[in-house]
Amino acid sequence: MNAPHHSRRDFLKTASAATLGALAAGFPRQLRADDTTEKIQPRADTLIVLWMAGGMAQTETFDPKRHTPFEKGMKSADMVSTFPSVSTAVDGMSFSEGLERIGQVMDRGTLIRSYTAGDLGFILHSRHQFHWHTGYAPPQTVACPHLGSVIARTLGPLNPAVPAFINIGQRFDVNEGEELKAFTTAGFLGSEYGPFNIPFPEQAANTVRPPGGMTPGRFENRDKFYRKLLAASPVGQHGSDYQKDSLLRSLDNAHRLLSSPAAKAFDLELEPLANIQKYVPGYKPGTRYDAPQDRFGARYEEQMIGRFGLGCLLARRLAEVGARYIEVSTEYIPFLNWDTHENGHTRATSMKQTIDAPIAQLVLDLEERGLLRRTLVVLASEFSRDSLVEGRPDKLVKDQVTVPDTIEDLKNYGMHRHFTDAGCVLLFGGGIKRGHLHGVTADERPCRTLQDRVVIEDLHATLYTALGISPKLSYEIEQRPFYVTRDGLGKPIGSLFA
Repeated sequence: MNAPHHSRRDFLKTASAATLGALAAGFPRQLRADDTTEKIQPRADTLIVLWMAGGMAQTETFDPKRHTPFEKGMKSADMVSTFPSVSTAVDGMSFSEGLERIGQVMDRGTLIRSYTAGDLGFILHSRHQFHWHTGYAPPQTVACPHLGSVIARTLGPLNPAVPAFINIGQRFDVNEGEELKAFTTAGFLGSEYGPFNIPFPEQAANTVRPPGGMTPGRFENRDKFYRKLLAASPVGQHGSDYQKDSLLRSLDNAHRLLSSPAAKAFDLELEPLANIQKYVPGYKPGTRYDAPQDRFGARYEEQMIGRFGLGCLLARRLAEVGARYIEVSTEYIPFLNWDTHENGHTRATSMKQTIDAPIAQLVLDLEERGLLRRTLVVLASEFSRDSLVEGRPDKLVKDQVTVPDTIEDLKNYGMHRHFTDAGCVLLFGGGIKRGHLHGVTADERPCRTLQDRVVIEDLHATLYTALGISPKLSYEIEQRPFYVTRDGLGKPIGSLFA
């Protein structure tokens, strides 16, 4: 059956209304978790999310099935995995070819193969990314805070000079950037808990310095003028008193960072070249990944490899100085990266080259520095992909791509449709089991979840529990509770913890 259609315009209209509501709302009071909930002992202090934006096909990555090599005239229905499988450091756990480096560190982590994305109707990436990052399906009547903002608000900073929520690698001046902004925000929690955005990691050092050519005195004067303007603004122009105060506190936080020794963590030029090249093989000092001609052009994939690799290195450096929540994205841009509506096989090959070395190196570096035990690293995507099924086999939605029954061109070889009935999540550190496999999926199409299904509220409950936050915790907004997992119903998956 086809679910109701929700357009991008509808999504933006409701998101904008919720944002205005958040600005008008007062102080979001933290409520106690359910009285029967015992105090949770945290296993981790920091959460790093490695976001595979665009829909990473599980059968092409961490849940390989029967390999079906490309042949002209092959049947689309015969495609199950377009890569052969390779062994990992864990007996009985295979990955798709091209992820050998990550495979060799799986004895430090857990693989979930049974993550099931929500049934949200007509599939839009922005809606599912909203759902994953907030725990709530859009639209909502309040501006839902991002997972990182909940953690920042609830736990506070590990280091007062370092932003608690740092977002790396995603631009918002690209197609569908406004939809991404709708959830990459602290929502009703206030500006001080919002993301510190770093779209280009090689330029991170510039984000903790006054703008180029601006003297310190002029920078201070501009800040004073802005504060005076904000204080004198009519009631409601810049939101409630709480939102104004939160914005002022965010400015104070920014100034604290500018003058802190922790600002050096943002400067990748201070990292030894040999270390950088472990994340970005062949990296040369001074390389930039923001050249206009390469934003979406022929060299975009090469640029992406450098950006994501440096993003993972930056995440390690920021974890060392006390960031609470760090997200590194492969960047969502329609029809690029993991959004493989065509050229699925060749695009997946490129994306695996992008993530394999830096993710493995991040795990090894955290372990070597004694940080992995207290840092939870999560690799995830909004949903998976299949060559034939759009949605779930028993809950099909409108097709968004045409896949020919017979494949004559390599561009049609691969996984092109959105598949929500199974997907992979990797977890490392933070009290999670080592060398563990969770969930079973079918070996033949449709490769749906058969055992130990994981839904977003339970995944979030697991992450929050690892950090010592109750899944039943709520904040009061508009005189009603807003729970950190949907309606407070999320249940941590106890079998994932060591």
